[in-house]
Amino acid sequence: MTRLASVRTLAAQARRITLLLPSLAAGGVARSVLHLAGAFDDAGRSVDLVLCKAEGPNLSSVPAGVNVVTLRRESPIAARARLLRLDPRGAAAMARPALFAWRPAPVQPYLADLARYLDRVRPDVLLSAKTPTNLLALWAQRASGGATRVVVAEHTQLSQSIARERKWRWRYIAPLVARAYAGADAIVCVSDGVADDLACTARLQRSRLSTIYNPVVTPELALRAAEAPPHAWLDASADAGVRRTAHPPVLVAAGRLVAQKNFALLLHAFARLRSQRPARLLILGEGRERPKLEALARELGIAADVALPGHVANPYAAFARASTFVLSSDWEGLPTVLIEALACGCPVVSTDCPSGPAEILQHGHYGALVPMGDATALAQAMAATLERPPAVELLRGRAQAFTLQRSAQRYLELLDGLFLRAPA
Repeated sequence: MTRLASVRTLAAQARRITLLLPSLAAGGVARSVLHLAGAFDDAGRSVDLVLCKAEGPNLSSVPAGVNVVTLRRESPIAARARLLRLDPRGAAAMARPALFAWRPAPVQPYLADLARYLDRVRPDVLLSAKTPTNLLALWAQRASGGATRVVVAEHTQLSQSIARERKWRWRYIAPLVARAYAGADAIVCVSDGVADDLACTARLQRSRLSTIYNPVVTPELALRAAEAPPHAWLDASADAGVRRTAHPPVLVAAGRLVAQKNFALLLHAFARLRSQRPARLLILGEGRERPKLEALARELGIAADVALPGHVANPYAAFARASTFVLSSDWEGLPTVLIEALACGCPVVSTDCPSGPAEILQHGHYGALVPMGDATALAQAMAATLERPPAVELLRGRAQAFTLQRSAQRYLELLDGLFLRAPA
């Protein structure tokens, strides 16, 4: 490469990258963003992680070289007035008939401080994740005087969020997304299913949407999988991901205890499995559905063989020693835990929910897919997988499509490409 070409390549890089999240709450989105932040830092880019709230169990996992910025919140009245001036049509779409009774969505009061941050720091690129913070990023860019490029990332199906979200604002989100996302420099979706759904729901051109899989498989994953398991039911003496000698076998699920994950379906399926053979079930995670799930386990007579230990810092050690991992969700974007289980060599069973599982498992080649809401089919797939688990090497090989290295490289190519396409 000539010196001139080298200078041009350097000039085309996104050298200062800002990542935006509402918080570092539990879940795959926060972990994915943190993985990207560390990879961008390792690549020599300057990285800020901007949070509306500096809270959540993932806060302790921020990479050492990443600068954390916490936004200041203004009053709801000021936030409403600011958004009305900035985007009158958007504010009207989000308003109730009685406008004076309307309160901003949780991220909107951070608009002013994010715009000030963009004016002060002037990052090359602002990369946001999740629909509300994507809107916040685009509004802030419009309110600021800087030339920061904005890239928004969708991690779940917008249509499912609209259909199932209990908050009234989501009823008006599709036209708002359509108008706001038109101003994004790039739109990333974590799976082809999410991209197809976003294009249809928000009436965006499908050619504008790029699919980049989440950075799930990291070099640290295998090391953490070899650590002590987080529950006594898992055989600590077993070699992680190689042999599963626990008796009875232990099935593991993981995720927030919310309706989307449909752990009630899993309990009904496990009750059917348990009536035919000894087995135990661990559900890792925390959430508002805990009382209902515990009551259902008692009602089904399986409480002695079901444990809900809450959020665990290292689920990989559980995946590596479980007999089977089960995903029972009604919808996803690209379920991180399913990929993590594969990377740990754990056989998987999943509902064929929109979207992600079919893409990850390549329509059943790497793990059983069953219809949503069918407890009998789920129980049968669990039993069959326990009896005839696929080879560990096959599962780990599939997980290599979702490595941090591949994902970070795709993102950097996209971000740098924004500057290569920019006018001289």
